[in-house]
This record gives sequence, C-alpha cells and structure tokens, in this order.
Amino acid sequence: MDVEKLSAKEREIYEALAEVKDPELGFSITEAELVDEVKLEGGVAYITYHLTAPFCPPVFALYIGREIRKKASETDGVERVEVTVQNHVQAEAINKALRQRP
Repeated sequence: MDVEKLSAKEREIYEALAEVKDPELGFSITEAELVDEVKLEGGVAYITYHLTAPFCPPVFALYIGREIRKKASETDGVERVEVTVQNHVQAEAINKALRQRP
C-alpha cells in the first residue's frame, strides 16, 4: 500500500493501526505490511488486510481484524469501521464474523 497516496485522515487511521500487533510475530501489522487498503468515505473507514500466510489460524485473523476496528474507530471523524481480510483460505467465514458487532 502506498501510504503517500492516503489523505491526511486516512494516514491518521493507518498510523493508529501501528498499535495493532500480529500475535504470532509480535510486531506491528503496518511494519509487517499486512494492511492493503485504508479508505475513508464520509465517516466510514474501509480497511482491508491480509495475514502472513493464507492458512493462518482464524483466531489470529479475527483478533487482528477486531483490533483494527478498535484502533481505527478511535480516530476522530470515524463513525464506523468495515474490516475485510483477503487472501485467506477461510476469508469468507472470517469476514462474516468480522461483520458481526460484539
């Protein structure tokens, strides 16, 4: 993802995601370049990410997705966050679970 092409607010969201750690690797998902897209339309942030392997345990995928939502939603002006994982063997089931609010 080309961070330079993000708007100021999208970059703020992206920078907040640096606090999300991959539970297996122990470092930031932005450092690991796991964030594929950050887009803000109105008050809705759309964030797409992938994991280090297409069969990473779904529990890790859900953890990361939920942490992405939490950190992005703390950004001023963000009213809702839609998170999508891609390139995972169970992406459909993971995305369905991510759409359910806690």
